[in-house]
Amino acid sequence: MQQIKIEQRNKNLFEKLFKLSENNTDIKTEITAGTTTFMTMAYALIVHPLIMSASGMPVGAMTVVTALTAGIFSIFMGTYTNLPFALGPAMGSNAFFAYTLVASGLTTWQEGLGLVFVSGVIFLIMSFFGFREIVVKLLPKNLKIGIGAVVGIFLIQLGFGSAKLMDLSKGKIAIGNLKSPETILAIIGLFIIAALIVRKVKGAILIGILLVTILGIPLGITKVPTSLMSLPPSIADVSFKLDFSKVLSIKFLPIMFVFFVGDFFSTLGTLLGVSEKAGLLDKDGNLPNIQKPFLVDAIATIVGAVLGTTVVTTYVESASGVAEGGRTGLTSVTTGLIFLTALFFTPIALMIPAIATAPVLIIIGIMMLESLKGIEYGDFSESFPVFFMIATTAYTSSISNGVGVGIIAYVFLRVLIGKAKEIHIGLYILSAIMIYYFIR
Repeated sequence: MQQIKIEQRNKNLFEKLFKLSENNTDIKTEITAGTTTFMTMAYALIVHPLIMSASGMPVGAMTVVTALTAGIFSIFMGTYTNLPFALGPAMGSNAFFAYTLVASGLTTWQEGLGLVFVSGVIFLIMSFFGFREIVVKLLPKNLKIGIGAVVGIFLIQLGFGSAKLMDLSKGKIAIGNLKSPETILAIIGLFIIAALIVRKVKGAILIGILLVTILGIPLGITKVPTSLMSLPPSIADVSFKLDFSKVLSIKFLPIMFVFFVGDFFSTLGTLLGVSEKAGLLDKDGNLPNIQKPFLVDAIATIVGAVLGTTVVTTYVESASGVAEGGRTGLTSVTTGLIFLTALFFTPIALMIPAIATAPVLIIIGIMMLESLKGIEYGDFSESFPVFFMIATTAYTSSISNGVGVGIIAYVFLRVLIGKAKEIHIGLYILSAIMIYYFIR
């Protein structure tokens, strides 16, 4: 009887915090969704530290910082916004930081962190005064709807690359090695998950990840750890090491601009794209209270720089949790708690091979293409910028590039067909900013 009362009290607490009934979900679904998001994001525990090591930062400390930032700010996102979005160090920004800035000799990693910190402060100011929300409202409805497909295409490409179905190593897109065990296993996983989804099996994506991980053991693809637990190393070597000596230099303003634009449009694309899939957008394609996740994103970047990492952003892999039914902040809180737990169970978290999550990214990407049905195909001036946006994302592997080109294409085409007066002045300014971003 006492146990039942405790369970009921916990259920009421979750209901009060996350409004589960109002969002047509339950505790089990949200926890499953959060676990799925973690599994698709777990690669960051390996990839991010390795990329940052190119700048001279220790892998062990960076692994801990990755888990801390992903854990703390996914929980913050869930409790503050009640949205199913998880955060972590941004892929793309980390490569720019490690290779373009530090490895090339432009800055030290300490100076680079100083630039990231100031960029985060700019994010925060824009978020606090609602500038980022204004930018979102300036975007035409069809572009906002199409962003869901942009994110989908990006996920598909990530999945094809991880599964080695696509070979990008020669500077062009080509078919990968279809004879390799990794690729064959990824294809098997792809069809297993697809079949489970068609049969409407609860937890299909999570089951698929676990099955592929297990099947990879006898093939030597899944590496079974010698120990299940390990104590996390110290982060003292990378935390609180910011150097602001380059911040006031005019020649480094474009670098902060790159951090800002890249994070802004990547986050924007993820928020709108994943929200569209979750049914969270209003009739105009806007996400209500979008300033809240933007604010979390900005604070995460500032704190992340202090802890010793690059831009921290909302992860597009959150779409996997949404596909499993995640609709509230309990999904991202679950993801965050697992990341914090992973600090002590890193060997288990690192067992999940990229081959196991690659099919998930492909399937979620395909499902997100559904947003294209909302595009006004009868008006080519509306549909053309959307498909230009999708094509740019596909061929440059960047959501930021895609959204930026879509905005420019929309404005340019409107001017050419004599509808320049219909465009808000803010959209002209945004287009000019994006042109500078591309030609800088």
